[in-house]
Amino acid sequence: MMIEAAEVRSIFVGVLLAAVAGATTLCTPASAQDLRAYCARVGNDDRVQPMPGNLIPNARRMFELAAETPDSYVQASTSVRCANGAVWLCSYGANLVCEKADVSRSSDGAERFCRQNPDSPDVPMSATGHATVYEWKCVGRKARIVRQSTEVDARGFIAENWKQLE
Repeated sequence: MMIEAAEVRSIFVGVLLAAVAGATTLCTPASAQDLRAYCARVGNDDRVQPMPGNLIPNARRMFELAAETPDSYVQASTSVRCANGAVWLCSYGANLVCEKADVSRSSDGAERFCRQNPDSPDVPMSATGHATVYEWKCVGRKARIVRQSTEVDARGFIAENWKQLE
């Protein structure tokens, strides 16, 4: 019996997907106690991970989410990471970013916006991205930083978006 190249590729892709799924599962501890122990052990882990379901009550309280908000939404919109040996939570929102902040002092999006909107007094975040820590304006057709609008924590995340697990 001869195995065709397409079958080999299909089997390889299946094995690869199973391995990736298994690795992703291993990265996220199953419970709050496991997560607390993990963070205490590693200190810092900047990987933003899905929140374990047993932290839903904590997330509701910490982010003042309404009681009628479905548990599935709370869990899907909240992430965790480890910082200084503690568990930290971030709840994604319309403009809230849980990934690392963009601290670059140049912005391709702002530059494009300013070429099309010279002398605009502000550049919208739809052009710069919501992870930027700066407010931008256009001076002629060039993007310029107006000021830093948000603080970054020691690990490079937007500080106000993250709360330490109580």
